[in-house]
Amino acid sequence: MTDHSIRGKVALIAGGAKNLGGLIARDLAAQGAKAVIVHYNSPASRADAEATVAAVRAAGAESAALQADLTTAGAVEKLFAEAIAVAGRPDIAINTVGKVLKKPIVDISEAEYDEMSAVNAKSAFFFLKEAGRHVNDNGKIVTLVTSLLGAFTPFYAAYEGTKAPVEHFTRAAAKEFGQRGISVTAVGPGPMDTPFFYPAEQAEAVAYHKTAAALSPFSKTGLTDIQDVVPFIRHLVSDGWWITGQTILINGGYTTK
Repeated sequence: MTDHSIRGKVALIAGGAKNLGGLIARDLAAQGAKAVIVHYNSPASRADAEATVAAVRAAGAESAALQADLTTAGAVEKLFAEAIAVAGRPDIAINTVGKVLKKPIVDISEAEYDEMSAVNAKSAFFFLKEAGRHVNDNGKIVTLVTSLLGAFTPFYAAYEGTKAPVEHFTRAAAKEFGQRGISVTAVGPGPMDTPFFYPAEQAEAVAYHKTAAALSPFSKTGLTDIQDVVPFIRHLVSDGWWITGQTILINGGYTTK
């Protein structure tokens, strides 16, 4: 019988230095992962990545921090090669990389669109490609998207629009990789109480988001808490392997599809 537990497995987490990615790294280590490789985007995140690596090692797993800008296919390919050199082929590959832009369509420049597309769609595509090439049979692949994929709202066209292709990438990859027992899913949290959320929002919008979910009154901030997302990720990369090709919105009733 195939072992779908996390214990003894190797994980690679893109964007694993801090916030949700950092918590996932720590959680996988606590669940008995053999190794958790932490990717971070730029030198500005290096200290966070090193802190996460230290926490993972303290939990008993091997770890290393690898830096890369994943907006080119070559960089993603190199990341997987370096991770495999350190810890072996991954059993779990999780991509939390993303960039948010809140702006009217008429004000979005071509440069801004290109950057959003590169970070949110292109990097996700090539992460899935390399995961499909290198993740072990019966592995698990998860990409973070956004609950705005279930929204009818202005100002987020470049953000939700460049995350939307990941749903199609996920379905295709699930079909293609399924013959090797690999499950592929996308997870869309609601607006999370992390530094990723606040810079794009004005005070009025923050106040709205804190009341928009059906379960907002029962959240300490009204927003999605990363502590409430991590158990779902844990499930998808272990006993939840039978879920594949799906986009799952984890948001307390903020949006639905």
